[in-house]
Amino acid sequence: MKAVIETGGKQYYVEEGSVIYVEKLDAEAGKEVKFDKVLMINGVPGHPYLSNVTVKGEVIKHGKDKKIKVFKYNAKKKYRKTQGHRQPYTKVEIKKIEENND
Repeated sequence: MKAVIETGGKQYYVEEGSVIYVEKLDAEAGKEVKFDKVLMINGVPGHPYLSNVTVKGEVIKHGKDKKIKVFKYNAKKKYRKTQGHRQPYTKVEIKKIEENND
């Protein structure tokens, strides 16, 4: 099964066994997370979400991305500002995509 989920304001195309990097989640490593904002499963879209589908995953680890440099300046004003940023992420392995046919 394949699905499109939404988390952290972004959409991810997942299938069972895939590993994704998402915005930092409030769950410890080794714990199960459940994504209930499913936009599509096997080509069947929701409007906007499917109500009877959940995607379960396991948190593998937390970390930070590579550093990016933010450089601001104003021409002819001697204004220069350099800043760095490392975005936190959570690595999640998708375990199961299940439909709840009630």
